Amino acid sequence: MKPYVYVPRPTEHAAIRAACRSGRPLPPVPELLAALLVANRAGDREAVCLCAHRVVRAAAPEVGE
Repeated sequence: MKPYVYVPRPTEHAAIRAACRSGRPLPPVPELLAALLVANRAGDREAVCLCAHRVVRAAAPEVGE
């Protein structure tokens, strides 16, 4: 039996290109900071990391672009 071969769908590349072109609105910084505090209190390290990155991205959109 052949090993699995990845075959992309014709619309997959178009969807990825469209997602790259569209802007993704971020929540306001105060809401992100509140989520960061909740994640920190819950001890969820993954959520803390995600929230911290989103705070930076929302505060300075040109960073990482």
